[in-house]
Amino acid sequence: MYFGEFEKDCLEAHNQYRARHHSPPLILDIGLCKYAHEWAQHLASRNTLQHRSNNNYGENIFMSMGRTNISGRDAVRSWYDEVQDYNFQGGGFSQGTGHFTQVVWRDSKRLGVGMAKRGNSIYVVANYDPPGNFRGEYAKNVLPAVC
Repeated sequence: MYFGEFEKDCLEAHNQYRARHHSPPLILDIGLCKYAHEWAQHLASRNTLQHRSNNNYGENIFMSMGRTNISGRDAVRSWYDEVQDYNFQGGGFSQGTGHFTQVVWRDSKRLGVGMAKRGNSIYVVANYDPPGNFRGEYAKNVLPAVC
């Protein structure tokens, strides 16, 4: 497997957002990309959107309907846009911000991303190692953006 434009675009978008929040850049990992791609294919084959159970990695999932093509940046932007609902003073997990916090989670180092299509639906899976969103660790891993 090689890294195509979609994977590279996802990585670039992640790292641009991460830089805003004082998080080091992620690197693409071939094994994680295969893992993410397998789950994206599974989601497309079932025409459903759900997280993988018993996953040892952090995971963000995305689905686009009615479009035949998206960029990696489109998926990452949708996850990052949850920043508007994140409480940087209180921190911690909230139902509507878990995708954002995983994108910028400071301790995550490696990224795997996969995409699959079914008709006019596109499924994207991103996996992160080490995973994020651990109770008690938000203050050190999810920092306010640099203006």
